[in-house]
Amino acid sequence: MSDTSTISAVRDYFIELQTAICNTMEAEDGEAQFTQENIETPEGGLSRPRVIDNGPVLERGAVQFSHSKGASLPPAASQRNPELAGKGFEATAISMIMHPRNPFAPTFHANLRFFLVDDSYWHFGGGFDLTPFYPFAEDVLHWHQVAKDACDPFGAELYPRFKEWCDEYFVLTHRQEPRGVGGLFFDDWHEDGFEKSFALTRSIGDAILQAYLPILQRRKDTAYGDRQREFQLYRRGRYAEFNLAIDRGTQYGIQSGRRIESVLASMPPVAIWKYNWTPEPGSPEAVLYDEYLKPRDWLTELT
Repeated sequence: MSDTSTISAVRDYFIELQTAICNTMEAEDGEAQFTQENIETPEGGLSRPRVIDNGPVLERGAVQFSHSKGASLPPAASQRNPELAGKGFEATAISMIMHPRNPFAPTFHANLRFFLVDDSYWHFGGGFDLTPFYPFAEDVLHWHQVAKDACDPFGAELYPRFKEWCDEYFVLTHRQEPRGVGGLFFDDWHEDGFEKSFALTRSIGDAILQAYLPILQRRKDTAYGDRQREFQLYRRGRYAEFNLAIDRGTQYGIQSGRRIESVLASMPPVAIWKYNWTPEPGSPEAVLYDEYLKPRDWLTELT
């Protein structure tokens, strides 16, 4: 297996996945459509940003594919492996986020990536996580069951391992607050060789729509008012904080010189911040904080 065929196979899968997710989300929205851009780089890379805006269901969505090449890894990619600093690399990735209009429909994020460094080192990474504003137990249970089902063929230990990794990563450390109810996260993954690692990555990628679409379909038409909309926008502010202050993918995109419009397309289109605000005890908004913004064994506790 040559390096060229290795990254080509991953790249082809990510492009196919991008197309499938965009087509499905366009159909679900019913009106808005994703942009169609193909941007080639001087180094031989390719960026395919796909952004949907101002739809009746999807207020903002982004499904981004990139294949990049460089002479030196950015710090965000080499800080955990200092021995790789300064080496040439290729990377291909798909990342996505959906910000539904309805406050009862959760935001979701997913990404998958593959790095090949200086013809001597490779790894996969990625996962998916859910960020509800008004959470429903059946939605969270479904999300985590699909996540577990995607991992189980590759070892019963992987779901709890990736879930814990997700719980540890998606935390606003400056607030000591989880971003949402988690899911899966893995990084620097090359256990058991390329073929098995790639198969695991495909299984997680193929589970993205299975995990999210039923939830969106259940919640997208729920009636809501100004109170629910304002809380949604307030919690979107937390999402923006994480992306700008903590997320390694955003840092990598900025450091590697990627097109900034593509890097920041995952940001919510509208968000607000309130000074020193806390939800009223016993309110529907307080349920998020009291019951869901904490690591839990969802599959045991919600069944």
